[in-house]
Amino acid sequence: MKEKITKTADEWLNELTVEQFHVCRDKGTERPFSGKYHDSKEPGVYSCACCGEPLFSSETKFDSGTGWPSFYAPMDPEHIHTEVDTSHSMHRTEVVCARCDAHLGHVFEDGPQPTGLRYCINSVSLDLDEDKET
Repeated sequence: MKEKITKTADEWLNELTVEQFHVCRDKGTERPFSGKYHDSKEPGVYSCACCGEPLFSSETKFDSGTGWPSFYAPMDPEHIHTEVDTSHSMHRTEVVCARCDAHLGHVFEDGPQPTGLRYCINSVSLDLDEDKET
């Protein structure tokens, strides 16, 4: 992993859109079926919109029917970390970029094989690079 990125809220506000800041820095979420990648079938690498860390390959993307891009595995498990999320009176597992601590989404244990996991990720927290090979 590359060097850890730490910035102030004002620095992030200068670099991100309002929606990106809300989701990635304030742990918000985008509406289902509203994100640009929820039904994308383009090949490539999905990277963190905040720091560019490669996170997911299009090869592990699948249609979960939830309205958010879903993947059954990260490209490199060390590029993400998980945290317990008890907000909204729920018990979930939050997925965070290991390099810049951006909130990406959540992971659930109802995905397809080979992992059985569903990384349910906000489109706004991702950038797709179609030129990168997966």
